[in-house]
Amino acid sequence: MTDPATTAAGSEPVKADWKPSLVRDGAYDRMPHARTPMPWPYVREADILWKKRVWREIDTREKQNLAFRYPGDDETGGGYFIEILVDAVKKGKIKAYSTMDDRFTTPMSKDQIMEAFVGKTDTTDVEDPETGEMKRVINHRDFNPDLITRYRVKEDWMFDRNLGRMIVRIIGIAPMQDKYNDDGSFRASSPMFWIYYPEARNVFAQYEVYNPENDVQRISWTDYWDARFWHGRIIQVSNPFNTTFKNMGLTNMEALHEGERAQEDIINKELDMWEN
Repeated sequence: MTDPATTAAGSEPVKADWKPSLVRDGAYDRMPHARTPMPWPYVREADILWKKRVWREIDTREKQNLAFRYPGDDETGGGYFIEILVDAVKKGKIKAYSTMDDRFTTPMSKDQIMEAFVGKTDTTDVEDPETGEMKRVINHRDFNPDLITRYRVKEDWMFDRNLGRMIVRIIGIAPMQDKYNDDGSFRASSPMFWIYYPEARNVFAQYEVYNPENDVQRISWTDYWDARFWHGRIIQVSNPFNTTFKNMGLTNMEALHEGERAQEDIINKELDMWEN
């Protein structure tokens, strides 16, 4: 029987209203398999012949990225990826960093984290229908995971002469929240906070990615990120101005083509290294 405090995957449930089954809900027992992610191979600076820093944006509405929007199942405690991430940040399992830069220079306080999730608390004056007196009411807003439609990813691409191939390391991940005007029109998407991915791998390894094709094929979110089952378009490569393609004055279509060209350059660089 599964411990009510944990899911069948061996991790804590994400949603507060999640309840485990009191019987074996299936043809066989699903065994807990809390994972420890495989360590990344050690990289020496002396072995790196070429390196490029890349920033991407993941659109969770694309077909290849729908795993981010699957609500999970009863075996894993449910929850979108953003709900898993928010839960881990709230519980202090993962440290959140301010979006004032993407170099992880400023940890966020608990109040700043909660403000990033639900915004500042609003107060309104409401008339009491019985007494006619005006009373101040505090409005608390709940975090809406459906507003997280994009993720920004910072990563390093490197050619390691010791391994003889190109390797990539995810450095940071930032969920982006959609903002709307008072009339309901879309305004922009902005990063909520940054997490340092190498420190978050152990946490992500405890949660499964929902697989719509095969219920028995179980991989963790660390596997999902490391194996790059997701798709993201390049929005920036390291440059003297430290700015995105779009902020360089390119149109959306031109920025998209520039991102594709940057990806081709990375692939061709690996081939060039072999020829040299």
